[in-house]
Amino acid sequence: MFRPLFFTLLLSLGIATNAFAEQKQSVGNYDIHYVALGSTFITPTIAKSYGIQRSSYTGLVNISVLDKSVEGNPAIPVEISGIANNLLDARIDLVFREIREGDAIYYIAEVPYRDDQEINFQIAIKYGKTLNTQVTFKQKFYVD
Repeated sequence: MFRPLFFTLLLSLGIATNAFAEQKQSVGNYDIHYVALGSTFITPTIAKSYGIQRSSYTGLVNISVLDKSVEGNPAIPVEISGIANNLLDARIDLVFREIREGDAIYYIAEVPYRDDQEINFQIAIKYGKTLNTQVTFKQKFYVD
């Protein structure tokens, strides 16, 4: 199965370091994969090709949804929205962009942060009438 460059990079970062470990939530026939990391962890070339601002104060959220009921667990297009809150409850509406590379579909959003700041994420995901769920997680970000 074709593994797109951007998703592979994010996944390898998740495997390489516990601080950015990829996480997964299973809901019915779907696996929802999510990861949040500082934008400086992606290369300048990848950032430029996707219009991502690399900054010590910008994080990335990456979400993908796979259908376990179909052979090969293909990615599916979903409706996605979300918010991010810091511990002072400053709310940021996340603006997700869909990225398609071959058979892969994933959604990325940028989130600003300060050094040593924990961000709480609430992501709403819908797929027709078969998936309507919310994923919540937190990630601590550091300025490098």
